[in-house]
Amino acid sequence: MKNLWKYMKEFAMEEDAVGVVEIILILVVLISLVVIFKEQLTSLVKKILSKITKQSNAI
Repeated sequence: MKNLWKYMKEFAMEEDAVGVVEIILILVVLISLVVIFKEQLTSLVKKILSKITKQSNAI
């Protein structure tokens, strides 16, 4: 177990961190998903907010 922990620690130190390319790719995917599903997302948020407003008025 101790040897495994040492191996994992060395591996983490070897990999500097998430590279800039990976971050850019993740952002591109997230932005494209938002663009594709923009109408559905805004509709969902509006429904949720109206439901919250209705239920808070009932209190």
